[in-house]
Amino acid sequence: MTFKTLQVNDLHIFYREAGDPAQETILFLHGLPSSSHMYRDVMAGLSERYHVIAPDYPGFGLSSLVPVTFDRIAEVMLQFVDKIGLEAAYFYMQDYGGPVGFRMAGARPGLVKGLIIQNANAYMEGLGEFPMQLAEHQQKNDMAAVEAMRQYLFSFEGIRDQYVHGVKDPRKIAPDAYLSDHYFMQREGVLNIQYNLFDNYGSNFLLYPQWQQYFREHQPPALVTWGKNDPFFTVEGAKAYGRDLRNISYHFFDSGHFLLEDHCQEVATLIDTFIRRQESSM
Repeated sequence: MTFKTLQVNDLHIFYREAGDPAQETILFLHGLPSSSHMYRDVMAGLSERYHVIAPDYPGFGLSSLVPVTFDRIAEVMLQFVDKIGLEAAYFYMQDYGGPVGFRMAGARPGLVKGLIIQNANAYMEGLGEFPMQLAEHQQKNDMAAVEAMRQYLFSFEGIRDQYVHGVKDPRKIAPDAYLSDHYFMQREGVLNIQYNLFDNYGSNFLLYPQWQQYFREHQPPALVTWGKNDPFFTVEGAKAYGRDLRNISYHFFDSGHFLLEDHCQEVATLIDTFIRRQESSM
């Protein structure tokens, strides 16, 4: 595994890379509140056969700390893949990785060889307890409750709970995962960046019909791996992809939002089988 920083216009984008660039590439797009760090183990497991790349978005991890929106992150990620010369890849998307990756796919369909979707929504079905409560407070204009939920989400307790909620055995969740995320969130200015991006999340709902149209028109092969006990995105959101995608397989795990923390090897095997199947059929 190598750790690099690439200048994209006026931004520095940190990324992890491993494997042979001559092999099929998997681009890993991370979620909240993490960074490319969340993919450390699955990348190591796949790097013998695949070229694996995971950037930190601007405003996250070790990349430039600047205000961003989901549109801006997707724009920068497209510039990033152009700068490294990536012409096509399998997209692995979790949580925020969905809104980022689907924007990229819609803008550049030829960039996508297949989708690997983990607990990331593109349909209104499947919104879990936390986002539903948040929406209810927003509709009632109960801004004190909204602020309390937002502060909890980015607190140490909230970050830890995103990792351990719904997992069968919390002892299998490495503490360094949530400790690392919390550390990065505590740097000067980061919480304001994250609060503003969190408030921008509603922009994704408006794009759901466009992303669904992309699925219907381009029919990318898809592998869905899902922690079925996720309080943010439920299994209904996973199953909804089947309405528009024909070449799709589902795998549900007794886990939570960060499925790779306790089912990394199983997911790596599924990814390998999925890509081998796509390549053999081409």
